[in-house]
Amino acid sequence: MHSRFFTLLVHAVFAIMFLASPMVIAVAAADRPPNIIMVLVDDYGWTDLSYSAGQGGGSKLYETPNIDKLAARGVRFSNAYSACTVCSPTRASLLTGKYPARLHITDWIAGHNRPNAKLLPPDWTKYLPHDETTIAEALKAKGYATVSIGKWHLGNAKEGYPDAHGFDVNIGGYERGQPPSYTAPYKIPTLKEGPTGEYLTDREASEACHFMTVNKDKPFFIYLPHYAVHTPIQAKKEKIARYQHKITEMKEAGTLGDQHHAVYAAMIESLDEAMGAMVAKLEELKLMDNTIILFTGDNGGHIGSNITDNKPARAGKGSAYDGGTRVPLCIYAPGISKAGTLCEEPVITSDLFATMLELAGVKEDPRGSASADGLSLVPLLKSPENKLDRAAIYWHYPHYHPGGATPYSAIRARNWKLIHFYEDDRVELYNLKDDVGEKKDLAASSSKMKDALLAQLSQWRTSVGAQPPVKNPNFDEAKEKVKGNGKKNAK
Repeated sequence: MHSRFFTLLVHAVFAIMFLASPMVIAVAAADRPPNIIMVLVDDYGWTDLSYSAGQGGGSKLYETPNIDKLAARGVRFSNAYSACTVCSPTRASLLTGKYPARLHITDWIAGHNRPNAKLLPPDWTKYLPHDETTIAEALKAKGYATVSIGKWHLGNAKEGYPDAHGFDVNIGGYERGQPPSYTAPYKIPTLKEGPTGEYLTDREASEACHFMTVNKDKPFFIYLPHYAVHTPIQAKKEKIARYQHKITEMKEAGTLGDQHHAVYAAMIESLDEAMGAMVAKLEELKLMDNTIILFTGDNGGHIGSNITDNKPARAGKGSAYDGGTRVPLCIYAPGISKAGTLCEEPVITSDLFATMLELAGVKEDPRGSASADGLSLVPLLKSPENKLDRAAIYWHYPHYHPGGATPYSAIRARNWKLIHFYEDDRVELYNLKDDVGEKKDLAASSSKMKDALLAQLSQWRTSVGAQPPVKNPNFDEAKEKVKGNGKKNAK
């Protein structure tokens, strides 16, 4: 009997040792898909953080140590673009992996009205259609818990909030593109009021941390489209005071540069603290090594009222130039990418859908390959020297915007960028490798390249069913010159 007991005891000890071995733990972890956190910042331009994104990116004033640290642990993309120069189309592209032109969601919802302009926008779609498969729906089908925390701006309650598009929970998302206030009371119908004085960006991070905690034992997808740093430009008083002091010191030292808005800088610091809070919670829950974090912006920085500056990129939000669409992008993918990697391959918002699918182990694209525009960035995460199998990336904006845009389409093919303006059929051509600020138009001197890219752009527009603007029968040049001066900024 003692011999049998001893034998059973030995078998039990070896069984425990085997189950606790690194090999078995690794296999168990491999059976669980990685958690995914998709952070999308509103109006967050290429230079709105302190790490250098290549080719002159980075800020002397803004402080983003937590985002910098995360980027240093992953891959930074120096040629990342939003799918549109304004927010709603980019959000639709991220959630579906399709170009805004294919979706016919081509302006911020509900758009900017220019009744006297030369052209009118097409009959475009002002909500996210339910027949589109979202990344939340694709991940939910694989067993993910899903939540959207923050801005939605893709339709009203009748047309569908996030919980009608694959998200288990919607916290703060509704039809408006900006919060009534960044300080509680927020007056956001889909967000339970916080205590008076609570800051919205802090609240969004807190909700994300709570969702992680509740769902720590299963894979989760957190879509965190911050309301920040969209107007109204509001921040915590103590942070504003600190940046006012910092700006004064930098002025005196001659090191300030073109970014000098203390309240905006304070908003960015709170945004960075939100990232720090989420990373700290992941580490506390011991989930950091099995969590993918993607961080980007929905369009270029808003330069109206000197809020920020996107130099060396030209212009800003609502523009056809790189300042309107060039954004930060970093991806933390433990076990896949080498820390501190910089990738120079041109990428765009629609690529993030396919990227998250592959990272989650979803092998079949639920949209069908015929209408899938984005490409997975996983090959670039594995090696930044890899190239994506495509000739170009594209934009289509058949609208006007007070940020400066008139109806246009554009193509970037490696270092070349061509913009086709619809009002006068004008074409501009730039070599971004030599001219990141788009100052030297090469359309006349490089006519062969211009013709080739214009033909490629035309073919793409046809392939995705892009809706062109139409002639305005009520065009009034005199009234348009008064009202269409591009000074005022819209959503």
